[in-house]
Amino acid sequence: MGSGCLKVTKYFLFLFNLLFLILGAVILGFGIWILADKTSFIAVLQMSSPSLKTGAYILIGVGALTMLMGFLGCLGAVNEIRCLLGLYFTCLMIILLAQIAAALVIYFQKETLKVELSDIVVDLIENYDPSDEDKRNLQDAWDYVQTQIACCGWTGAKEWENNEILRNKSNTEYPCSCSNRTKDLVEGRGFCSLEESVNGTATYADWPVHEQGCMDGVEQWLKDNLGIILGVCTGVAVIELLGMILAISLCKNIHSEDYTKVPKS
Repeated sequence: MGSGCLKVTKYFLFLFNLLFLILGAVILGFGIWILADKTSFIAVLQMSSPSLKTGAYILIGVGALTMLMGFLGCLGAVNEIRCLLGLYFTCLMIILLAQIAAALVIYFQKETLKVELSDIVVDLIENYDPSDEDKRNLQDAWDYVQTQIACCGWTGAKEWENNEILRNKSNTEYPCSCSNRTKDLVEGRGFCSLEESVNGTATYADWPVHEQGCMDGVEQWLKDNLGIILGVCTGVAVIELLGMILAISLCKNIHSEDYTKVPKS
């Protein structure tokens, strides 16, 4: 009965660690995606906020460590090495506590992050310059967001009136990515000129653009992606708990098996 329980526990632990290894690879891949992505809103955050880039490196580190833990768990389970299983249990506990702490920090700092995000986008709009090659990727990413969500500015098209280049041209041009005309979207970046002349200084009301801001659409985009992240993290946490339980159970069964093999005097 004891031997059969030991085998079942061992193979279950191996299976869970195999899943753990795969989920670790997913976390690692997500971190690499944040660093490599240059065409979505994540690029705007990454290039404007150092904290996101730091978070991406943390995800890569956690993913690599998770994969290592999965490998050690598989090795310890198959070879029934109690020392390795003990190390595996300790590392799992540390990772789980770190994940809980990170989730709490993000939850309680979400309003601060929202304000920071707003400041980043407003600053980007005010200093948008199609001729600035140093900020080309950042500006292209924001153009992509406005085109895909069919929006203009953060809270509305009026924010583009604060752009220095547009002010110098009396607002007779407008951002092409904000346009509701198909021919402007072909260009997709930079500024387009008004077809009809305007006496004096034009306003955003004279532009053929979407009036609604991108804030609601971006928040929904972040919420959709946050659900994926939370789903992955929850899956990892469940497997971590099961791995810890199975590791302790296997250690106990190995100890019992070793004890029964000791010859009685």
